[in-house]
Amino acid sequence: MVLEVLFNALNVVFSPIMGLQPIYSIFIIAAIIAFVITLANKLLVNQDRLEYLKKEMQAFQQETMQARKTGDQKALDRVQKKQMEFMSLQREMMTMSFKPMIVTFLPIILIFWWMAQSKLNVAIVKLPAVAYYVLLVPLWHMFYHPAYVISYPYHIEWLGWYVLCSFAMSTIFRKFMGLKGGM
Repeated sequence: MVLEVLFNALNVVFSPIMGLQPIYSIFIIAAIIAFVITLANKLLVNQDRLEYLKKEMQAFQQETMQARKTGDQKALDRVQKKQMEFMSLQREMMTMSFKPMIVTFLPIILIFWWMAQSKLNVAIVKLPAVAYYVLLVPLWHMFYHPAYVISYPYHIEWLGWYVLCSFAMSTIFRKFMGLKGGM
C-alpha cells in the first residue's frame, strides 16, 4: 500500500519525461539524482576541512612508506605514535561522507525500485565496441547475465546505462559546484 502510493507519486513527478524514449528518461533521472547527491555533498560536507584531512592523510601515508622503506627505527616509532591521531582523522572523514549518504540513500533506493518496476527497465543501449570493452561490460555480463552477450553484443541494460549516465553527470556537477576531491 505504501509502496503503491510512493510509486504513484513518482509516476506523477516523472510523468513529463516518461513519454520520451527510455534511454533519455533514464539519462534525465540519472542527472537529477546525480545533482541531488552532489548538492547534498556540497551542503553537508565541509569541503575545506575534507581537503585538509585528505592532504594530512596523504602526508602520513608518505611518511609511513618512507619509514618502512628506510627501516629507520626512530621514524617508525614516530609514525606509530601518530597512528592513533590519524585514525581519528579517518573516522572524521568517514563521518563526513556518511552525512550525504544518510540523507539520499532511501529516496534513491525507492527511485531505483520504481525504475525497475516501470517501463524504463526495457531500455537497451548499444555502446561503441571500444566503450563496451573499456568499461568492462563483458565482465559484468559474465556474472550478471551470461546469455545477454550472445543475444545483444555491445549492449547494456537500463541499470548499466543509469550507472554510466550517473558517473558522467556526477563528474560534471562536482566540477561545476567546486567539490574538492572525490567521495
